[in-house]
Amino acid sequence: GARAARAERGGKRPRRLTLDVDSLPIEVHGHQPKAEWNGHYRGRIYHPLVTSVAETGDMLDARLRPGAVGTADGAIEVILDVVDRAQASLCEVAMVRIDAGFPSAGLLAGLEERGIDYVARLRANPALDRLAAPYMKRPPGRRPAEPRMWLHSLTYQAESWDRARRVVLVVQERADDLLLDRFFLVTSLRPEEMSRREVLEHYRERGIAEGHMGELKDVLAPALSSTNRPKSHWRGRRPQSGSEAVDAFACNEVRLLISILAYQLMHIARRAMARATGTGWSLRRLRERVLRAGARLVLSGRRMTLALSSSAAPFWALLWPRIDRMHWAGP
Repeated sequence: GARAARAERGGKRPRRLTLDVDSLPIEVHGHQPKAEWNGHYRGRIYHPLVTSVAETGDMLDARLRPGAVGTADGAIEVILDVVDRAQASLCEVAMVRIDAGFPSAGLLAGLEERGIDYVARLRANPALDRLAAPYMKRPPGRRPAEPRMWLHSLTYQAESWDRARRVVLVVQERADDLLLDRFFLVTSLRPEEMSRREVLEHYRERGIAEGHMGELKDVLAPALSSTNRPKSHWRGRRPQSGSEAVDAFACNEVRLLISILAYQLMHIARRAMARATGTGWSLRRLRERVLRAGARLVLSGRRMTLALSSSAAPFWALLWPRIDRMHWAGP
């Protein structure tokens, strides 16, 4: 993902990028090792950790995890590794954006120790509710037609935290609700670096990353189906006796990484088509209009020619020159 992103920019590195880290539950049906029941997602799943860049849509990293692990299990080690690699090859400074399942005391302290800035959502709790209580009242006067929103900068220290941190309280008015709604964002950024509204707008860009994750699951549909169960037949034959055991968990991680790679290649093509046509392209549209095309292979002397169907040929005429002009970055 990092190499592809640099290739599209002619090898240039942007000053700052935000890395979106999220878990991606993938339901399985069978006896895959370490696939387990997860009560939160109410299914037998693997629980991979995926890192992407919302601004560009690139997938940078994926790690397969057992199904019953918590969202934040092993996250700090993964995040530090991905940040190091991103800053070595993709950008000058990487910051992190995470949802409410991640910000444990250890993870926040680990990021701060390395000087990595972050914006994260916090789960509501009684202490935060008490902190927000003075701000959960509507101002006097008639309620306007359009719902309103108020932002407040607070300082909060959870019992497990070693120090207080900056929290942005977001209070929202909903059209059909008598009570005000609220949620909390914690950040390492000082007010002079990012205002309350900028913190909120920056966090809301997570929605773009979630959309890309949805495309990965919907269009690529990773099938993590390898198991350790002995096979009675394979390709119509009995397997040889004494064959080596297969690490099915490792095989499934490879399947996941292949799906990430396939997403990344399709994403590069999707962006190229968007620039060529001036319209947006989803991965599904790219697959149906460009990739899923009839073709005929013509052999002539020492040359092979691939003759594409008339419906796909105009798209490939736009796509191929743009791919050919990319400056592929070294490892």
